[in-house]
Amino acid sequence: MIFVNGVRFLSDSSSVEGHDMVMALLEHPDLVSASHSFRGIPERKFSVSEESGSQNSLQAKFVYVFQREYATADPTLVEIVGTDEATTCVGIVIRNCKSGMTSIGHLDSPEVVDIGLSQMLSLVADTDDDAILDVHLVGAFEDSAPQGNDDDDDDTQLEGYSFPLCMKIVKKLVESNVKFQIRNFQVLKHNTRWDSQGNAYPIFHGLLVETSSGSVVPASFDTTTRCPDEIIRRIRLGASFDDPTWTARLLETYETQTDRFVIAPFSWSMRRVRIALVMRHWSDLEILVATSTSPSAEGPDFVDTQKRVWEYLIQHPDWKQTFPSKLPRVFQRTASGNWSMSLER
Repeated sequence: MIFVNGVRFLSDSSSVEGHDMVMALLEHPDLVSASHSFRGIPERKFSVSEESGSQNSLQAKFVYVFQREYATADPTLVEIVGTDEATTCVGIVIRNCKSGMTSIGHLDSPEVVDIGLSQMLSLVADTDDDAILDVHLVGAFEDSAPQGNDDDDDDTQLEGYSFPLCMKIVKKLVESNVKFQIRNFQVLKHNTRWDSQGNAYPIFHGLLVETSSGSVVPASFDTTTRCPDEIIRRIRLGASFDDPTWTARLLETYETQTDRFVIAPFSWSMRRVRIALVMRHWSDLEILVATSTSPSAEGPDFVDTQKRVWEYLIQHPDWKQTFPSKLPRVFQRTASGNWSMSLER
């Protein structure tokens, strides 16, 4: 069930359609106000800098999740969790205010919502039935609705990728017996800007959460903070679509209790390598159209990232080179808060 500012949202939702639930949240005055406040916060751009005094350097103990990943962080071990690169995806945070346990997920399709939210709740939900979990959603811009369309019943609202995903998330939260307090609903029209030609773009692609306070701000990361094992985790996303064991699930990478990343061994086929050999020669526009749900809205490093993934596959066609003896890749946190690959398995 959903609460907004302590008040039950749609106490009788049995006859309310998912579409109407989303539209009601978008128009809720408290969430409209929260959206205005969120947009007034400058986006924090993070990188790992050797200059510890740098305003934008990320020196805290942090956990970053990629698309279709999730992680649950213990505030005694982790100070910050975050994700970015969301266009039609949703970055979602679920936080237990009593324990500070914070779960962050990067949901990319309606099919991962049911099991994905259950995965996120496994270490966050409290046995106290009166506990209310804070929820923040950022991402999923209006990738289908034309500018100026205020017709809530127009079928165009259901096209594209963003609206069906938001609708599934809201429906799942409303139907749950767990109590969720929606703090930020920075999605769809609340996360959309338009250029002079009427093209839509996300206002924010990501968010960052301070686990101790629950403070949430818009954020972006670079290759030094999208870690550890960036390329392998990106390859795993593609490989997971061919692995039935990951169907409808979020990818597990971070171990909450041990505060380490464990990337379980997975394989990739020669077919994927051959595709990489071909696509690395494509133009930037061709790459965007072929690999993105929102080609015009991706970040400036999207194409370069795709090329780095393909180059790795070409250089390492045999997945066993990456996972010797079929053992997982384990990363321990260093004294500085960064990550180092461990020889221990």
